[in-house]
Amino acid sequence: MKFSTALRSGSVRWSAPIVLLLTSLYYVVGEKAPLSSYYHYAPTIVAEPLATLYALAYAVAAALACWESGRLKSARIWALAPARTRYRIAANVLAPVIVLSWLVLLVPPAVSLARSATMPSLDSLRLPLAAMAVAVAHAVLGFAVGCWVPRIIATPILAVADWIVIAFTRAVLPYWPRHVSGQFGTIGFGEVPELVSVAVPVLLAGGVAVGLMILWLPYGWRALRVVVAVAVAASGAFGAYRTAADWQAAPPLTAGNVAMKCAGSAPRMCVPEFNARYLPQIQRDTAKALRVLRDAGATSAQPRLITDGYVDGRLQKPSTDTVWRMMLTRPVPRGDAVYQVVVRALHFRCKETDVRTAHSAWLWGALRTGQEKAYQMRREQEGLTPTDRQVEKQVRADVTRVLAKPQAEQTEWIKRTLDTCEAKTP
Repeated sequence: MKFSTALRSGSVRWSAPIVLLLTSLYYVVGEKAPLSSYYHYAPTIVAEPLATLYALAYAVAAALACWESGRLKSARIWALAPARTRYRIAANVLAPVIVLSWLVLLVPPAVSLARSATMPSLDSLRLPLAAMAVAVAHAVLGFAVGCWVPRIIATPILAVADWIVIAFTRAVLPYWPRHVSGQFGTIGFGEVPELVSVAVPVLLAGGVAVGLMILWLPYGWRALRVVVAVAVAASGAFGAYRTAADWQAAPPLTAGNVAMKCAGSAPRMCVPEFNARYLPQIQRDTAKALRVLRDAGATSAQPRLITDGYVDGRLQKPSTDTVWRMMLTRPVPRGDAVYQVVVRALHFRCKETDVRTAHSAWLWGALRTGQEKAYQMRREQEGLTPTDRQVEKQVRADVTRVLAKPQAEQTEWIKRTLDTCEAKTP
């Protein structure tokens, strides 16, 4: 049977419009942020729409495969004289089903990539390729169920059960069920799932699928086939469980997979390549601001490197005295990156500082380094209540008085402000 014939005569002909409509709804409803916020990072753009579609793709593959299997059984295909192997017959009817499940997995990421004018990368293909392999395994499972249970009963039950089992692994503890299910999560900026993360669900589903295919062999001792099939399926399941048993909410990831651009020295600054046009001026202003603060006695910080920690995703690396990792991806084009460095350099002794003291130090630092506009923009972004505006007036009055004093007295004031801060009361 040709693919076109299987497509015209099978269940995909009437189910595809419904499935693709559901896919569109999931895509539209599941879009939580504008694509521009992903900065053309292909793995994140691909992973975001897929997060809500894995369960649908697997359920479609299993349910329609079950229907097609039952259709062959009701037509007594297996009782006819074999002109082709049963695997060839099964593959012919499953091909349209698998293609439809793959469309669920491929169309939404392709649309997101096109909308954001982003080229796919090899790293961005890991999740969809793994999900496509898992979808094939679910199709094999559904086909096996259809060989034994009447399709009119098995198909709806299998569709709902498959969707629930996969989708709800995101909400259960421990974490290993979600990692072995094929329900991959989203990928942060700079992150890429390690190969073991995408291999584990393929190992589980693939082991079960291969076991069912062995069990379906038309020759050999049945007892031996059962033993081998169970051994293969159990090995895949146990191997997947043992591998993922100790993983936390996020599977193994690599971070920092973003092209960076660096400039200057003392400090050297590094930002993602798409922000490179801002870098020379930002680096010069940062070096000047730190020099002003050191001369004023407000800090002794002399970082060798300031790099954008946003590219580290969830694998945040700690800063040191000489290497500062800061979230600069948004502040750089927004215009307040240097102010963020000023805030980082003004180190309070207390972990929690009252608002008036903290903002007095920050406003003083902003005025001394030419970052008053960035300070004000930051305050407006935080949302100023009437109480906040009253405090802001007091802060400006305090800082105005300080700036009118000689340099030595300003140095004494900023040291006292940073070293003798009052902890915020609960």
